Amino acid sequence: MNSGIVIGAFEIKFYSFFILAGIFIAWILIKGEAKRFNISSDFVTNLLFWTIIMGIIGARLYYVAFNWDYYSNNISDIYRIWEGGLAIHGGILLGGLTLILYCRKYKISALRMMDIACPYLLFAQALGRWGNFFNGEAYGAATTYEHLKSLKFVPDFVIYGMNINGTYYTPTFYYESLWCLLGVIILLIIRRFRRIRVGTQIGVYLMWYSLGRFFIESSRTDSLMLGNFKAAQIISIVLFLVGLLIILVQARKPKLEDMYNTNENIEVVNF
Repeated sequence: MNSGIVIGAFEIKFYSFFILAGIFIAWILIKGEAKRFNISSDFVTNLLFWTIIMGIIGARLYYVAFNWDYYSNNISDIYRIWEGGLAIHGGILLGGLTLILYCRKYKISALRMMDIACPYLLFAQALGRWGNFFNGEAYGAATTYEHLKSLKFVPDFVIYGMNINGTYYTPTFYYESLWCLLGVIILLIIRRFRRIRVGTQIGVYLMWYSLGRFFIESSRTDSLMLGNFKAAQIISIVLFLVGLLIILVQARKPKLEDMYNTNENIEVVNF
């Protein structure tokens, strides 16, 4: 499978293209939603810049840590992220920590900013999974052409792309992409509810993505392992519980306090 677009001596890797496209689209949409709350464009730009940078670093370090046997002998390969090797859970953890610290510095509600960002982060994840497709990774167990063809929601080009060295594999990247897109729709519907508390969206995001990832991960053959357990499944359980805890804690606040879609709790940030 062609791994990129060649323009003269310059090649754009599809893996990098889909990740960067997801980041760019999410950036534009996050800034648009933040504008509803009069949050400074400069603040959002600076926040996203550092969150994305640290998120990418976190995603790479997470992957490298679980593949240290290889990278300890190939140090120069650590920076070659365009060849694959970004673990979304590492990005969520370090990117999320960066967002929390940055918002705390400027006394902005980190939960509100997470609510603003999470539907579009999920969209970026859905788009980024297609980079895995072109890199020939993030697939599941071996299967047959007939089985994949019987799944009416899997297009032919995905089926043919899952023929790797003569063997057909389960397109788990595709399942996760669809799961993320469905999650985007659900989050945007929830966002329209008038009486939705700050923190609800990020809570649902953590629970939704973790639920899907836990079950999809069980089919993957290239999982990062923590002993005899799949690391992504362990992290998924933890993040699911964190999401549930956020929702429960916010629900205990007095009625109509900390509402996402009311004017009383809008932060105004000027730089």
